[in-house]
Amino acid sequence: MSNKMMSLALFLFPGQHLGAWRLPDAIPEVDVGIDHYVRAAQLAEAAKLDAIFFEDQAAIPRSNDIMKGDTYGAANPRSIHFDPMMLLPALAMATKHLGLAATSTASYNEPYNVARRFASIDFISKGRAGWNLVTSFNESEAQNFGMDAHAGHADRYERASEFVDVVTGLWDSWEDGAVLRDKEKGLYFDVKKMHFLQHEGKFFKVRGPLTMGKSPQGRPVIFQAGSSEPGRELAARTADVVFTLQTDMAASRAFREDIRQRAARFGRDPNKIKVLPGITPIVGDTVAEAQAFREKMRDLIPEDLAITHLMPHSGGLNFRDYDLNGPMPDLPETNAGKSHREAIVNLARSENLSILQTARRFAEGSYMKLVGTPTTIADTMQEWLDNDACDGFLAVPTHFPVGVEAFVQRVVPELQARGIFRKEYTGNTLRENLGVETF
Repeated sequence: MSNKMMSLALFLFPGQHLGAWRLPDAIPEVDVGIDHYVRAAQLAEAAKLDAIFFEDQAAIPRSNDIMKGDTYGAANPRSIHFDPMMLLPALAMATKHLGLAATSTASYNEPYNVARRFASIDFISKGRAGWNLVTSFNESEAQNFGMDAHAGHADRYERASEFVDVVTGLWDSWEDGAVLRDKEKGLYFDVKKMHFLQHEGKFFKVRGPLTMGKSPQGRPVIFQAGSSEPGRELAARTADVVFTLQTDMAASRAFREDIRQRAARFGRDPNKIKVLPGITPIVGDTVAEAQAFREKMRDLIPEDLAITHLMPHSGGLNFRDYDLNGPMPDLPETNAGKSHREAIVNLARSENLSILQTARRFAEGSYMKLVGTPTTIADTMQEWLDNDACDGFLAVPTHFPVGVEAFVQRVVPELQARGIFRKEYTGNTLRENLGVETF
């Protein structure tokens, strides 16, 4: 048995489950409702979670249905959400210990802006900022940034690799103690402890430094979720926390070991990297009650919306050209998120699901479903932890507030009672609470 303590982050993204928002007790206005986000963050902090995490897509997903004005396609609730970077300062002022992480793509940003924004959040939050580095799987984003088409997968990762090097270089452009503010001597900062980056690479030319000293963490925590070959390489070289879509314990253990071996090859301490599979907890007083609740939420997903939601990962296939009650066809390679495509194919093949069944399951969210009581859900989480299949989990509730409350107020106390999750924060920064490398 392992004596490890698990890490836990809460992923809040409106419409993650494409039916749950229709429940009578769901508050869909969380999509652009700051008061609801504050409440969610405070719930996560009360449960002593490591961080609250926000995804971002800078475009409404494009499909033929949406472009033609199809009601269901246009009503996808995942289309409506804040720029998560705007949320973090507000949440920093409403919390004291909770880590605050947001997605910012390397495909449609400049590294200086990203480095500056997250360093600013690190100062505002007193050391609780985290950056989720992605290369954008939503191909529609290209048209919002002056491009006709999404850059190729390999090109996106090559750019991202240089991008993160520039960002971390900028974060390191000030030494500890560089900012003096010495009134007596009239010295505001020590020029010798401020460094110009002078980066010139294939994609970026950046002089630096940032317009602020070294932030409280030195470097905000870097999150990453790539599962492809270049994605794993980037994560192992640069990430502190790696999210994954793994749903099989043995496969997750192999994924974690692969990341750790790659990290060691880059000269990093594998024990300072946390691998967190995503889970969607569906909680009931009994297993049967939880299963019935899952089916109720699934029945609220319109068929057309489920199919439309699956389309961006089809590799160009139109599922409506096939028998929706027939088997999932082989999916061509796609320029979108490869981990999602792989998850769809694995789900359909492993459970012998039809196209429609697969679409409905994927519309529940792409993460592993833990359906049961607080005890049975905690049993599974502990089994994965004890078998080195993970270092913790990214919890992705179906809806707000009840889905969030069920996890933080029912499942987390069970984990705490077992001694595998903290009862109090012990660190002052997100890096310290996670137990990752410090700078």
